[in-house]
Amino acid sequence: MKLASFNINGVKARAEVLGRWLDEAQPDVAVLQEIKSVDENFPRDLIESRGYQLETHGQKGFNGVAILSKLPLSDVRRGLPGDDSDEQARWIEAVVGDTGLRVCGLYLPNGNPTPGPKYDYKLAWMARMQARVEALLAEEVPVAFGGDYNVIPQPMDAARPDAWREDALFLPQTRAAFRRLERLGLYDALRLLRPGPGEYSFWDYQAGARQRNDGIRIDHWLLTPQAADLLQDCWIETKPRDWEKPSDHTPIWVELAA
Repeated sequence: MKLASFNINGVKARAEVLGRWLDEAQPDVAVLQEIKSVDENFPRDLIESRGYQLETHGQKGFNGVAILSKLPLSDVRRGLPGDDSDEQARWIEAVVGDTGLRVCGLYLPNGNPTPGPKYDYKLAWMARMQARVEALLAEEVPVAFGGDYNVIPQPMDAARPDAWREDALFLPQTRAAFRRLERLGLYDALRLLRPGPGEYSFWDYQAGARQRNDGIRIDHWLLTPQAADLLQDCWIETKPRDWEKPSDHTPIWVELAA
């Protein structure tokens, strides 16, 4: 089974990119971030006409996540437990078919500017995610957490790490929170197979960043031990970033024997 995570940066603005990508790449399951659409206004036909079941957790003009699958989705859950007052749509999860695999799609807060309430929210959100991860780990089932984490885990995950030292994506507290997730027992799928530098999933639209490969790796798949046992491949697909009117992110894939 091939799963992909793609921050589409506005599903309506990138409808042509998304449709082309689905036609060419044919993921079995995909999680989308930054759909920037309420559920009732999501262009469902774009997904469903291609044979996918679609589940969304939308928000007007901002954020928003979705799961699409060629297999049936069940036990769909929207939002992280722990704060019923949180109106930001950043988490969705579901079980895929009869595989037993649970897929969680997430759009972790950016957190800038720092210090300030946006960064406090980022760290609090990561703590809530940690609690959900702990609960799922206790079930001892395969779970794949894919999405835009807005975290640069290590210096080698940025072409110019010094440029990000004061950014919320790379602050020590941010990286420490990410490491806490890993220390619970999660595995960074890409790093299991590709431990070297030069793997990026985001390039700014400005200053020719893509042309200079001045990128960062902030889109990740983290796997429970049961999912990591199924891991066959993981890679970043750079081609969609070079299409006309692209997202500033590009998809990251994981292939599981599920």
